[in-house]
Amino acid sequence: MDSEEPASTGERTMNYGKEQVAVYRTYGTPLEGVQTVPESSFDGRRNILFGAEVRVQVEGEEFLPSFSEGDNSMVVATDSMKNFIHHHMGEYDGATLEGFLDYVGTELLETYDQMEAVTIEADELPFEERPVPDEDGFEPSDLVFRVADGESGYGELRLERTDDEVELVAQASGVTGIELVKVKDNSFTGYVQDEYTTLPERENRTLYVALDIFWTYADAADASGDDPERYVPAEQVRDIAQVIFDELDVNSIQELIYQTGQRVLERYPQLESVSFEANNRTWIGVRDDLAGDGKVLREPPRPTGFQQFSMDRSDLSEDAE
Repeated sequence: MDSEEPASTGERTMNYGKEQVAVYRTYGTPLEGVQTVPESSFDGRRNILFGAEVRVQVEGEEFLPSFSEGDNSMVVATDSMKNFIHHHMGEYDGATLEGFLDYVGTELLETYDQMEAVTIEADELPFEERPVPDEDGFEPSDLVFRVADGESGYGELRLERTDDEVELVAQASGVTGIELVKVKDNSFTGYVQDEYTTLPERENRTLYVALDIFWTYADAADASGDDPERYVPAEQVRDIAQVIFDELDVNSIQELIYQTGQRVLERYPQLESVSFEANNRTWIGVRDDLAGDGKVLREPPRPTGFQQFSMDRSDLSEDAE
């Protein structure tokens, strides 16, 4: 073992909290008045059924004795945090996931003086309205929903106490779990060819991509949705991604996410940045001798490729500005 101690950064990590707090609300405030974009039909959400899985992390120097001495006199039990989240879901009168997180985080700091900062994040637990017959055909049911297993909204906020006030100092919103398959008009060519290359170039492949997209606002307060015209719904960003996928014959997943980011930043001037986590799950061709564009494909073996990319307004093309 090396006798030298590792260099210290001079900063202590000290926090605790509760995660996987599932909470549901019926008949919440509808999301109305959002900006619409050409790529999406989404113009609001009724919020008849809303769910989230929350993670909350609290910080403060007054928690040090609980670590160093076993003195819990300033500790708020994580079970109490769970109950706090459940209770305040009923008190929240807004319409967005990020707005709920902002509300709960602010209430925690205003309730417990020993908490100096709160980081709170959540994944939406999505539900889909089910169509039921009416006189004109079908309409969304007001009562019955399907538990969805597709993409979902995401939010993360950091709030700090400054001069006896609560300040929102960082924010990220997102949509996760997007999975898209485009059956043709995708290529992957022109990459490095050397002694390690076994992958054949593909002029026209079926492309299966998994995608998480995250964004930040120039003014973090816009994430709450208090001004719905400046709020960016996860549903619209999801729809932009699938429209770009449909429109373009891309030569890589990298090009797909870059062009998606360009469009997102173009549509929402209030955003500061957008970032991506992508995963290549493209199926492997078994037969391509079928009539027309028909193919038989199989699941790809592990391992799989991934891509990460972030961009801000400096990446916008001149035509998009």
